[in-house]
Order: sequence, then structure tokens, then C-alpha cells
Amino acid sequence: TQEKKIFMVQGPYPVIRSLLRARGWVERKFGSTGKAEPLRSPSPPKEEQEEEEEEQWDKDPEAIHNLMSRLVRNQVPYFIWTNRCSAVDCRLLQQDQVVNHYARVGAFTTKEGLCQNLRNLPWFDQADPDTFFPRCYRLRAVDERQAFIEDFRLTAARSLLKVAVERTGDGLVGTEQPPDSDKGPGECQVHGSHVPHPTSSTAGPGPALCPHLVEEALRVCRQHLGSLGHQDIDGDPPAPQVMGTDWDRFLQDYYRVVHEGARLALSGPQREQCQALLRRLAGWLPQLDMEGDHNVWILKPGAKSRGRGKAGGNQGGNGGPATEGVSPITIFPPGIVCVAQLEEVLRLAGVCAAPSARVGEWVVQKYVERPLLIFGTKFDIRQWFLVTDWNPLTVWFYQESYLRFCSQPFSLCHLSPARHLCNVSIQKRYRLLRGRHPRLPPDQTWSCRQLQAYLAQVGQAGAWQQVMVPGMKAAVVSALRSAQDLVEHRKSSFELYGADFIFGEDCQPWLLEINASPTMAPSSAVTRRLCASVQEDTLRVVIDHRDNSACPTGAFELIYKE
Repeated sequence: TQEKKIFMVQGPYPVIRSLLRARGWVERKFGSTGKAEPLRSPSPPKEEQEEEEEEQWDKDPEAIHNLMSRLVRNQVPYFIWTNRCSAVDCRLLQQDQVVNHYARVGAFTTKEGLCQNLRNLPWFDQADPDTFFPRCYRLRAVDERQAFIEDFRLTAARSLLKVAVERTGDGLVGTEQPPDSDKGPGECQVHGSHVPHPTSSTAGPGPALCPHLVEEALRVCRQHLGSLGHQDIDGDPPAPQVMGTDWDRFLQDYYRVVHEGARLALSGPQREQCQALLRRLAGWLPQLDMEGDHNVWILKPGAKSRGRGKAGGNQGGNGGPATEGVSPITIFPPGIVCVAQLEEVLRLAGVCAAPSARVGEWVVQKYVERPLLIFGTKFDIRQWFLVTDWNPLTVWFYQESYLRFCSQPFSLCHLSPARHLCNVSIQKRYRLLRGRHPRLPPDQTWSCRQLQAYLAQVGQAGAWQQVMVPGMKAAVVSALRSAQDLVEHRKSSFELYGADFIFGEDCQPWLLEINASPTMAPSSAVTRRLCASVQEDTLRVVIDHRDNSACPTGAFELIYKE
């Protein structure tokens, strides 16, 4: 009804304000503190003040809106849009007041929350989080830290088998793809390709490492396979110490082979055993292909979203471009650390720091080493979705999205942010290289329609609708279901989220994080159009469709309702 068309906007949302005004709504302004002021009786405006305001109407288009705002300053706002949940105390709202946030969504909008709660997914769904979320650990939790250490070691052993196979000139049976001159390493090949990276393509100089290194990696992987197959069901999985492996020595030799290109002694039978064992492990480990062979992990501030926070061990953390070169560690601003050595992960996480440090502050996640590249360059995708109810869970998926490119070509030899972090706030620090592919966008942004056109040009026209979109939808729903019981649901609330995905070489999506209050500030022509559209369509869903289910919902598609 007309008397309920009063709204409040807090934060940088000129599109929302303009759209609501165009619908005939009147804005009640937030107080200077950013929080809604308590209701109180208005003081009548002075007569001369009214005359001054009338004279300004023609001069200042905002004058009439400011006057109307003052007239309703003690009226109840029935639509509230803020950039943070804490701007409004939802406990004090009336039942029919609509607000764009839910409380306690950190269960899936922080890296720590997502890491913890996706482990509970099998209790709610048949989905396996390892098929869409790179494995992740909270390092302040002792049991998870130990699990990460074992994971790192096992990944090193598997990686050594991969390097052994690649350096003999043969890819894994059934995964080798013929080279395509129009594609860079790692570009989309739906059936999966194993493209050697620079440091693993040839054997390096110097004497070959002991042939027992490959034999040791084979033994470790066989034991792990036995554990995965529950062959040791009568006892606990063998701990690394029980397996008789000198892990310090093994990892140092592994670093020499992978990071320094040291030669690897390998017999013909060993190569065949490596191939056979990797094939068997692939049946148990959904992340075997995407994890690559460099054992790169990302250390992130766990209680933050959008990369906010500060890492320990402040090397390179001044925000400037990192020094190029083969390095086991590069600290990305702000607070994201790319690490390829176990000792550095543990040191930077400060696991031996003062006990007063908050448990779970840092998470470490496996880096997707074999991403889908476009003209040799890494990108990620921002995908919006909308939740309009948590009981029953009701999810809307936006059918438009946008890509964010890195400014420099992808390389595991150089772990600089310009090559590995797609965030706009990071990439704007770097200049584009002169040799950059001419078809890459100068503003670092594509729409998903441009991605579809590119995929069609490289012979993968069906990948978007058949692989990418279904995978993103399933990942979003799974993440929400895993946290559903933890969110404080309210019937008149809704919330728009921004999920960040990266695609593997096979075009399968990998969920990186979910952001509450995703930015609506345009950084390019693509985002200017799409950010305006998603805000307009959000209003269609939460205002028009709420009152009349026959109303159109723009590009929002209802993908899940319990």
C-alpha cells in the first residue's frame, strides 16, 4: 500500500535509491551514526525554512527528496537496504519490515565458516564437498593442523609420481590430449588434459636423485590407497611415522625435483607403476587432477571475507608487486599467502604463537593448479544468488555473471598476485604487460556471454550450460544447506550474495568463497550494466514477486525451494 512505501538505504547504493524513488517510494534517511535513529516526535519546520525549500525545488533535484525524507523521519520504513547486517537491529523490527540481511551468515560467508560447515554436508545431502570445494583446514585447531600436515605430505608423494610420469614424455593413460595451437596451457578441454608446466617439462641439471625416492613415493601412495579402500578397517590409518618415511628428507628432495628441476632417477617398471597407481587414486580423489604437482596452498584469514586480514611473517606484505622468480612463498595483499612449502605454512600461520591468539583465525586451502585459462591467463567468475527464505530454504540464481582476469599470464614458476589473484582491488595495482594477448579485455572484465562465445570458438560450446552452470548451482545449494541450521532466519528478510568460482581445465567449477554484501560499485562497462541489472531484478523478486507470484523476476531463476 502507498502508506507503506517508505524505505531506508545505508551505504553506496545509488541504484537501489533511484529504483525505489522511481517506484514512488519515499526515503527516510539514516542518522549520522549509520544506524536508524530511535523514533521521536517531529519538530514542526519553521515558516521561513519551508519557503527556502520551496525555492530550491527547481534548482536542486534532491531538495524535494530531502524535504520528503524529513517529513517521514518518524515513520516506519518498510524496506531497509544496508551494506552490513549490524546497521539494523533485526530484533526491533516489525514483522512486515523488509531488510536485506540475515544474522549469523558467517557460517558460509567467512572462509573459516565455509571450511568447517561444508564438512557436515554429507549429513544434509548426498553431495561430496571434495567435488566442488578445494580441501581446506583451520590451522589453529590442532586436529585440523595435523590433518593438513598429512595431506601436504601425501600430496607431495602423489605429485612426485605425476612428475615422474610427465618427465618420461608420457601423460597419464586416458588423459593425454593432443595439443591445440589456439589454446594456452591449461585451457578448457572438457575431457581433461595434463599439460606440463615449465619446471616439470624436462629433467634439470646435476646428478639424478636417489632412485629410492620414487619407490618411497609409490609405497606411501599404496598405503594411502589401502586406507581409502578401507583395507585397514580393523585399525587406524597408518600415521606418517608408522609408515617409516623420513618426511623431512622426503620433502626436501621433492622440493628439489619440483621447484628446482632436479633430475629424477626412474626405471621403466617404476613409470608403469606410477601410471597404474595414479589411475587407481583418481577413482578415490576428485581433486587429483586440479591439485597439479607443485603442492601450492593458499593461507587466508579465516574469519574474514573478500581477502581481508593480515598474515604473519610480513615479507612482501606491503601491497606492492612481488619480485618475480621461482619462490616457495609470496604474500598477496591483503593477507593472502601463496605457499609451496609445509614449513612456511606453519610458520606464517603462527601455530606456535601466543595461546591468546584466536583459534581458527587462519585457514589453508589447496590451490587450483590447473585452472581453465583464457589466452594463457587466469580468471575467476562472480556469480550472484539470492536467498528469500531459510525455512523453507528458497534460492534464486542469477543468469548473468562476470569474469575478472589477472593482468599477467598464469605461471606456477611466478607466484605473484598479478598472475594468481583475480580480485579487482588487487589487479588495479598492476600494469598490463605489452605482450598481453590482444583479445584479453583492457578493463580485465568479461560478461559470461563473452565467455560462452569464447568457449564456442574453441569447440566447447556446450560447456557453459552442461558443466559450468549446473556445477555452480549445485555448489551454491550445497553450501547453503550445510549452514542452514546456523543462520538466524527471519521471514521478511532476504539477502543477495556473491559467490566466487574458478574453473578447472575440464570446466568443472570450484567454489572459492561466498561474499555477503557483494560490491555493487562498477569497475568496468560490464559491471556497470550487470550490477545495475541485478539490483533491479532483486527488487522484482523481493517486492513484486513477494506480493504477486505472477510478476516477472528478471534474470533470477528459482533453483531451489524445500
